[in-house]
Amino acid sequence: MEEKRSRQEEYVRQVLDAYRRTPGTTGNVGRPDHHLAAQLYQRDIPLTAVENALVLAAARRLLRPANAAPLAAVRSLAYFVPVIDEVLARKVSPDYFQYLRGKISRFSSQAASDPPTSL
Repeated sequence: MEEKRSRQEEYVRQVLDAYRRTPGTTGNVGRPDHHLAAQLYQRDIPLTAVENALVLAAARRLLRPANAAPLAAVRSLAYFVPVIDEVLARKVSPDYFQYLRGKISRFSSQAASDPPTSL
């Protein structure tokens, strides 16, 4: 029993760390996020599926037309639940998620090096 609880705590920690690092989130984690991460563990959702869903959603939010209105930061892990379900339902190559990680990394690097524009 103790081992199962320890595995759940580690899973929850990894999910919440991945969520905190996801571009476009506030980086803040609340009690509902902890609860949802525990539910994901109880549903036997693979950690890789959660991480891939975070990547997919972040890519969709970041890689938009330059003239699109900015999006508000994601404030809850619950925002990603439909994308987690989508990742689970589709059979997508892990290479695609690696490709998206690269796109996000390049986008973030470019955004960090671009000087701010005045309005």
